[in-house]
Amino acid sequence: MPMSILTPKDAQETARAIAAALSRDAPVRIIGHDSRAALGRPVAASGVLDMSRLSGVSMYEPEELVFTARAGTPLKDIEAMLAEKGQMLAFEPPDFGPLLGALAGRGTLGGMTAAGLSGPRRIRSGAVRDHLLGFAAVNGRAEIFKSGGRVMKNVTGYDLSKLMCASWGTLAVLTEVTFKVLPAPEAALSLCFHDLDTARANACMTRALRAPAEVSGAAHLPAAVTGKRARTLLRLEGFAPSVAARARMLEAALEAFGAPELLEGEASAQAWRDIRDAVPLHGDDEAFIWRISCPPAQGAQVAKDLEAMIPGARHFMDWGGGLIWLATPPAPHAHAELVRGALATPGGHATLFRAPPDIRRALPVFQPQPEPLAEVSARIKAAFDPRDILNPGRVYPSRREGG
Repeated sequence: MPMSILTPKDAQETARAIAAALSRDAPVRIIGHDSRAALGRPVAASGVLDMSRLSGVSMYEPEELVFTARAGTPLKDIEAMLAEKGQMLAFEPPDFGPLLGALAGRGTLGGMTAAGLSGPRRIRSGAVRDHLLGFAAVNGRAEIFKSGGRVMKNVTGYDLSKLMCASWGTLAVLTEVTFKVLPAPEAALSLCFHDLDTARANACMTRALRAPAEVSGAAHLPAAVTGKRARTLLRLEGFAPSVAARARMLEAALEAFGAPELLEGEASAQAWRDIRDAVPLHGDDEAFIWRISCPPAQGAQVAKDLEAMIPGARHFMDWGGGLIWLATPPAPHAHAELVRGALATPGGHATLFRAPPDIRRALPVFQPQPEPLAEVSARIKAAFDPRDILNPGRVYPSRREGG
């Protein structure tokens, strides 16, 4: 039987669609433009709730640094609107479409929020959840509800905004979101150190982030992923005189790591877009890809251990060593024990970011939760979606699977 596709145009139709799914006990897979379909566990659903018709900006006040838009609005439209006013989403949302076998530029605002993924500037500006001011949504009971407002200091009930970020559509279907924005930097400059090994690069990034230089990006690309020389990149942003002064200060502070090449303008911007979108790992469509978070100062050791244990593995580091992208040869077990075992001592979590559906169904894609936290998560899920109608199985196995 073909899968039913529901395409609501507003919150009321969304609620009616979920009510209909409840009446039939027919769970739905929630999509915008489906650019993240290959991320997370395969959803155990018999229908599709397509939110792409809920599109458009309902409020934008550049002078107040805030906008509200419907959840199906293409992210590229939001970024273009902000760029016209010299503003930006400071958490630098990535575009993983090509990495996941989809087209670039297809992500939506709701999908970005539900995934909760941030780019290189997260180390300075925070994550998606730190910029979401409020939202409207429909829960798994088919109830329309709102939370938050248009300012950071709002006291209108529980702070559910942080709960919605990275919930992957398993708690509620977002229909509208409100974000704060920031002015885009007047100037940007990247210091690029060549030929540092992973340990030296980690030390370089750590020293840079501890310096009073306001570094907004710190990444290391080994020669194995550049195809040429290893590159360690540090980004400075702001007013041009300040950027220049901080660059001189940082060069002096990092003299022991060599003389950096200075990347300006489009050369700097392109380098960070590539890091943001994990472009260094594009090209090998068969490789499994892990996204690993750990204490930044331990990043080099974790990466070194993993490459020693998994022949043929390649990596690069972002967030000053706190984020490791790891590509591994295909394996039935996806090297999960080795990857998560490498985090036992330093701590952290690992997401199986790209693998075939059968692998993602059989293995924990997201970091397994300790039992107390898993119990809390289960109670939250039961409160928002007691019948497991919304994206069942996307994050953790659902009772609906295998039935």
